[in-house]
Amino acid sequence: MTNPVEHPAGSAKPAPRKILLLSVSAGAGHMRAAEAIRAYGAEPSFDVQATHLDAMNYVTAGFRKLYTDFYIKLVNKSPTLWGYLYHASDNAEPDSTMEKMRRGLERLNARDLLKEITAFQPDAIICTHFLPAEMLSRQLRKERLACPVWVQVTDFDLHRMWLHEHMAGYFAANDEVAFRMRAGGIAADKIHVTGIPIMPSFAAKLDRQQCAQEYGLHPERTTILLMGGGAGLGSLETIAARLLPLQDDLQLIVMAGKNAKSLAALQELAQRYPGRLLPQGFTDKVERLMACADLAITKPGGLTSSECLAMGLPLIVNSPIPGQEERNADYLLEQGVALKAFDDVTLEYRVRYLLQHPAKLQDMRDKARALGRAEAGRRVLEIVTEQWTRPAQSTSLPS
Repeated sequence: MTNPVEHPAGSAKPAPRKILLLSVSAGAGHMRAAEAIRAYGAEPSFDVQATHLDAMNYVTAGFRKLYTDFYIKLVNKSPTLWGYLYHASDNAEPDSTMEKMRRGLERLNARDLLKEITAFQPDAIICTHFLPAEMLSRQLRKERLACPVWVQVTDFDLHRMWLHEHMAGYFAANDEVAFRMRAGGIAADKIHVTGIPIMPSFAAKLDRQQCAQEYGLHPERTTILLMGGGAGLGSLETIAARLLPLQDDLQLIVMAGKNAKSLAALQELAQRYPGRLLPQGFTDKVERLMACADLAITKPGGLTSSECLAMGLPLIVNSPIPGQEERNADYLLEQGVALKAFDDVTLEYRVRYLLQHPAKLQDMRDKARALGRAEAGRRVLEIVTEQWTRPAQSTSLPS
């Protein structure tokens, strides 16, 4: 981390350097990664002003609807089509007519974002989505932007659209992603293997007994954290009803998020299993629930997976969407920290197996803990701030 600067007696302390975090609200992971870096930036040791902007708030309504709403509908309703588009765009030639048209459309819809960057005057920009990185690459090439731009990849995979010229550096989830960056033409000295940023609370040493008592759970009982249903598995309440009979003392924590209908159904089910089912709505204390659990059942998003690894929590990944989730799942399976379920029967079998083989579950827990990078966000900021060896330069973008 950068060393504190001493100032002569009576002189005013310089204003904190400004870091602008740019994400895109197409899925929650990119936003959560940016928020994690911003949270670390609030620590006094960094002396920075970190601000997070959703790039979709600075584009036209039509472009925003196409980019975010269409993406969410596609991955939920037509995951196979999304998988095709993911792989096709990964293999597309950058100079193809379609790619040129796509980049042109992005530029036309980015003018307000560029104005906002000019007004903010950042000393550094960190992109947790490839779209703002691609937009700013052109500005850097034309020397219309003076501050460094960094890119944080938010999955255990690398799609071609993350790679752009003129970036100050890249942050990779693991060594394989870094290798793929080098294969894609990124200089080795610009690549830093940091992990995927998650909130500082996941780096805290949490006591399982204390956390369990907060939620009325028994700390010694086997506890499963269910974080999502999905294709092939059915609703959360359906999965919970299937798992609870497997073992008389099994505890289940089920996170329904903002789904009020699902939460109500889970609360009704909990009355049939007193003290064994804990339904949860939206919460910002996920790490305290994870501290109570022995196993997580979840979709393999990059952020959720990173949170589980940081907590030493093995996973059963369910029905990953083709593309980045599928490749995240492959990585977790290869590392021995996860099993995969593609329907409710397979899920029950996997859970039964782990309940009957506690040594296997412990081995997965040990491997998860070894892979976890709880302070990835801190490391990202350390690298960015270490690069400030000269006075801040002004940012200039076209109006």
